[in-house]
Amino acid sequence: MALKIVLMGTGEFALPPFRALMESEHIVTGLLTQPDKTGRGHHRHVNKVKELALERSIPVLQPERVNKPDVLEQLQAFDADLFVVAAYGQILRPQLLAIPRMGAFNLHGSLLPRHRGAAPVQYSIWCGDQVTGVTMFQIEPALDSGPVIGKVQTPIHPEETSGDLMMRLASLSIPLTLDCCNQLEAGRAVFEPQNDVLVTLSPRITKQQAVIDWNQTARQIDCLVRAMQPWPKASTWLQIEGAAAPVRCIVLRAKPVLPDDSERTLGTGTFGVPGEIKVVQGRLLVACLEGVSEIHRIQPEGRRAMDAGDFINGYSLQSGSRFIGSPEETG
Repeated sequence: MALKIVLMGTGEFALPPFRALMESEHIVTGLLTQPDKTGRGHHRHVNKVKELALERSIPVLQPERVNKPDVLEQLQAFDADLFVVAAYGQILRPQLLAIPRMGAFNLHGSLLPRHRGAAPVQYSIWCGDQVTGVTMFQIEPALDSGPVIGKVQTPIHPEETSGDLMMRLASLSIPLTLDCCNQLEAGRAVFEPQNDVLVTLSPRITKQQAVIDWNQTARQIDCLVRAMQPWPKASTWLQIEGAAAPVRCIVLRAKPVLPDDSERTLGTGTFGVPGEIKVVQGRLLVACLEGVSEIHRIQPEGRRAMDAGDFINGYSLQSGSRFIGSPEETG
């Protein structure tokens, strides 16, 4: 017998599994998604999850506060067997979680209990994880702590950004979602408690966390740059001798220089302080606490993104200039 399901989600991560459920034998009775947002120039952001539901004549609710009594009444009217949640963005209180007959289940972009919280995909790259995945678990009042009913695992590719990985995990979540719902329908779902000893947290990312600290290894900086895309993007300040003020730059791609390449390119490999720049045959190399980072693509504030060669030429960059952590930093 098909399940009656209410979907709760907003972002791109929710779109593939939600579409799959709408196309399955199960009955989607409603969608809850975040209120529409207006950007610069009064441009309204497109909510693809909402558009998909409206195309299929599925009722859509967009409450500012999902736990309000009037919203709970509307949810009860959907008469759902279960709620499926993905990137919804609001805390669900016990009164709401008690509404569906089978409970509420969340798709989470990590292998729980690792990276509980709002930014699991970013933290998996930032922390240098080799593997990640998607977990479906039953929602409890404590953060991402409920029993797991399914997981899918995948390696993290060396060049992958958070945006790339998010889209790939969204696709991987399709068979996971359908399988878990079918198991719940058949009464065969296995509820596996999480091991609290293995918990790590992934709280919401801030812009300040995206500032590059060159007193880290080249590998750590590579992870940061990839983790902070598409938002808030890794940044640093270019300090040029004689310039009026440092120039803020967004670093879009930076890779560690391999040891063999470092020997051929840099000789002894001695730079000086972390953040110091060396220009070698059109390559933009930066000293780190350990190793050397090569910047391949960069965007100075107020200008277009560019390759390293154009950046070097545009600023007549010479070896000995520095990237620093803030415009106030000197030395």
